[in-house]
Amino acid sequence: MSEIICAQDGVVLDHVIPKGAPWSAVLQKGQVLRIIDLESQQAVDALFYNAANHAERYSMQDTLLGNGAPYLEIGTELRSNEGRVMATIVADSCGRHDTLAGCCSCESNSVRFGHKTRYLHACRENFILELARHGMTKRDIVPNVNFFMNVPISQDGELAVVDGISAPGGYVDLRAEMDLLVVISNCPQLNNPCNGFNPTPIRVIIRAG
Repeated sequence: MSEIICAQDGVVLDHVIPKGAPWSAVLQKGQVLRIIDLESQQAVDALFYNAANHAERYSMQDTLLGNGAPYLEIGTELRSNEGRVMATIVADSCGRHDTLAGCCSCESNSVRFGHKTRYLHACRENFILELARHGMTKRDIVPNVNFFMNVPISQDGELAVVDGISAPGGYVDLRAEMDLLVVISNCPQLNNPCNGFNPTPIRVIIRAG
């Protein structure tokens, strides 16, 4: 289990997540997590759990209902399956983020891109690996947030994954509204443009509130 980070003033953690890799940390209430897209067009898949009770976790449905919008942006409150606010987006250079398209998996890759892609690494596998460090399993994976991922919605309701709109050094800041376990997959997808067909590292910085 990750220990809650005991913050003083300023930066308490500064870490580069390699391309295609998982990562997790526990934030204290009030701390701010900045996710930085170092080279542009890199999707960052994320899950959120109450650090004291993992049964309370991010809910895409409650988040969209509570905010009345299909995308996540400045001011969006990420809500849990108990309807409570888990985190708030307090700064953002990108403009919008996705929470509808879900995460890639070996199974979905093989359906969408052919059986030859079945054994490529995927976000679902990253989540399984990282959740295991916190005593959870694949049953604990829920619909996630896709930071920096561009998923336009057509007038007929269809979703498309297209080129990302984040620039090099693009960032999003999340303020924890409870002690919060954050689990990230720095997406390894090679078969659609969510990563510009070229996965790259990202940087995460945790600051005191």
